[in-house]
Amino acid sequence: MSEEGREAIRADDVVPAAELRRLEERVRDLERLLGRKTMENEILKEALDLAWAKKAILLSNSALPDGSR
Repeated sequence: MSEEGREAIRADDVVPAAELRRLEERVRDLERLLGRKTMENEILKEALDLAWAKKAILLSNSALPDGSR
């Protein structure tokens, strides 16, 4: 066996299949969580944009303290 081949299969570099499955599941869980948080963030941004637009409309329609618009 070549030196590279022996180096590639050193015992301390091998991850047990159960550990690999656990880590892959963790990655999937984190990806799902990231997706949910991204969607929540987009919803909140849209709500904030709507609130600012509504506030601007309300302010433009309200009378100033001196009675003018």
